[in-house]
Amino acid sequence: MPLFSPHFPPHPPFLLHHGPLPLLPQHVPSSPVTPPLPCLSERQGLGLLCFCFPRRNQRLVRKHNFRVPFRGCGSLLDKMMKSKTASSACAFYMEVLDCGYPPNVCNFNVLMHKLCKEGKIRDAQLVFEEIPKWGLRPTVVSYNTLINGYCKCGDLKEGFRLKKVMEESKMHPDVFTYSVLIHGLCKEGSLDDANRLFDEMCERGLVPNDVTFTTLIDGQCKNGRTDLAMEIYQQMLGKGVKPDLITYNTLINGLFKIGDLKEVRNLVDEMSARGLKPDMITYTILIDGNCKEGDLESALKIRKRMRDEGIELDNVAFTALISGLCREGRVVDAERTMREMLSAGMKPDDATYTMVMDGFCKKGDVKMAFKLLKEIQSDGHVPGVVTYNVLMNGLCKLGQMKNANMLLDAMLNLGVVPDDITYNILLEGHCKNGNPEHFDKLRSEKGLISDYASYTSIVNEINKTLKDRQRR
Repeated sequence: MPLFSPHFPPHPPFLLHHGPLPLLPQHVPSSPVTPPLPCLSERQGLGLLCFCFPRRNQRLVRKHNFRVPFRGCGSLLDKMMKSKTASSACAFYMEVLDCGYPPNVCNFNVLMHKLCKEGKIRDAQLVFEEIPKWGLRPTVVSYNTLINGYCKCGDLKEGFRLKKVMEESKMHPDVFTYSVLIHGLCKEGSLDDANRLFDEMCERGLVPNDVTFTTLIDGQCKNGRTDLAMEIYQQMLGKGVKPDLITYNTLINGLFKIGDLKEVRNLVDEMSARGLKPDMITYTILIDGNCKEGDLESALKIRKRMRDEGIELDNVAFTALISGLCREGRVVDAERTMREMLSAGMKPDDATYTMVMDGFCKKGDVKMAFKLLKEIQSDGHVPGVVTYNVLMNGLCKLGQMKNANMLLDAMLNLGVVPDDITYNILLEGHCKNGNPEHFDKLRSEKGLISDYASYTSIVNEINKTLKDRQRR
């Protein structure tokens, strides 16, 4: 007896109440007349199948001849799409189809979308191929769902093949079809092909939306062609398409990368004039861009504005500020900002710690730099060679060669492999402190391999300096 049925026999008394559904009837009075086949209400079917979908419970339902009316199957599928895997939802849908449930293209599209979201593009393709088998015709949404799935997986070739099949089936690709394919081309850096596809789209009378334009703008910005991005932006305005925050954020980020601060300010003003309020991403781009351009004061003003508006800084904004402060020699403020970052529940990475440590070393405060090293190591994490090079350089500049040698031992014991920079720092330190032979000894003991050119250059320079001193 099928689990799902289009028929609606009378409900037995124990199935009509609105309380919890008993999995097993406690008692059904015997009668010479065959009792009607129990049929679960839509509400009860939802509760039973969505909460108890394992096959063990399905067998229990079958054993007692429960049936779910077809009118509940659509709701069941929606529930399963939210709470179960796509595979479970597919199995459920195929079962109800086998029981005579009328097939629906929308349901197939929903299943394909769910499978694509889970990265199961091949399974989505199989579902797509099921559509004509049930006497249905795939819609534009069906094709778009699959094309989008393939493009996100990086299989543009299959995406374009489906577009061709779509056109051969006398179906016209829409704005979404083109936008997805353009995004895929931009993502792989094929900007000329993306522009050609954009032109084809316009020639067919389709009006690109803000997503299409922003995708092209983003592609040009990432390729360093901000001039073309601005042309596309003007074209966007000319077609009456309103840019959104994502469009402006993309352009502002691209303009900062080429140092066009004047155009950045113009765009920020234009954005405000259109009634668009900067969000966290906008502010983060502005902080990062201003810091990289050396305009720390503007970055700090933006930070204050964020605080006034109740917008929290994210990891990128904190890191940009710390970098900017270190670049300006304000290492104490940088360390304080890093503490704020930690208080906000964000953990600075090795690069951020190393920036601050480098700042302290340049100020001659190696003690504080080592304090930060201990902080990094507190959870068992071992920083990389760059961090150790910064500390090594700080020690050598202070003439603390004994401590520098000890740091080298610590590195080797922790499995951190020194690089050419490590050796050159040590070589220069020992030479400048008048003990080049100490480095030779260290090199033979530790089996160090330094850059021969650097070694020769530094030794020659030291010898020249010693000769100059002797002449005087």
